[in-house]
Amino acid sequence: MIKNKKNNKEFYQHGLTTGIGIGLTVGAISGAALTYWYKKKKTLSADDILEKVKADFLQEGPIEGSWIHFKKEPLQKFAIKSKVYTGGISRIEDGELSQYEFVADAYTGTILDIYRL
Repeated sequence: MIKNKKNNKEFYQHGLTTGIGIGLTVGAISGAALTYWYKKKKTLSADDILEKVKADFLQEGPIEGSWIHFKKEPLQKFAIKSKVYTGGISRIEDGELSQYEFVADAYTGTILDIYRL
C-alpha cells in the first residue's frame, strides 16, 4: 500500500510538471500569434503620418502649412487593397507658393503617391 501511494505521488508530480509545461508553451504561442495579428491590423494615427511627411519635407527647406484627412479611405490598386490617409504640404519655392498632395498607407505610413498641384 505504501509503495502504491509513492507511485501515485510520483505520477501526480510528473503530470503536474508536464501540464504546467504544456500550458506555458500553449500560452506563449498564443500570445505571440495574437501580438502578430494585432500589429498587422493596427493602423498608424493620421498625426504620426503627417509628422513623418513634414519631417521629410523639412529636410529640403521650410514649409508653410500642412493638412491631413483623419478618415482612412480604402484604396485598391490592381490586386492590392489597403487603407490610406490623404494630406498635403505647402511651401514657398522660387518665390511662389507650391502645394503638394500625398497618399500614405495607414498601416505602415509609407508614402504611396505624392504630386505637385
